[in-house]
Amino acid sequence: QVQLVESGGGLVQAGDSLRLSCVASGLTFSRHVMGWFRQVPGKEREFVATLDWSGGNPVYSPSVKGRFTISRDNAKNTVYLQMNSLKPEDTAVYFCAGRNNAVKVTYPSGYEYWGQGTQVTVSS
Repeated sequence: QVQLVESGGGLVQAGDSLRLSCVASGLTFSRHVMGWFRQVPGKEREFVATLDWSGGNPVYSPSVKGRFTISRDNAKNTVYLQMNSLKPEDTAVYFCAGRNNAVKVTYPSGYEYWGQGTQVTVSS
């Protein structure tokens, strides 16, 4: 049984930083592309970042590039999202996702496994 468990969300002020973590179990983590998405009520799930098996070649949404950093530790089965210079428009539920494929994609339907999400709220 595959499980992805996010943590690290919270309420912060604009300009602050947060680090999200996602611990995976029940899968061969080092053979899964991992990604982060976010969603606000009434809107579609939005791509944030993804990176390949080795942790290289990250891809970011233009809205977060330069502020967010995705990384992974395959020894700990964990993917991270370091979020700096947070803005109120970053407020959302953040989800980690796993894809059993070597090719990175930016659309939600490309990922087989999802966490339950963690709320990030940025006040102005």
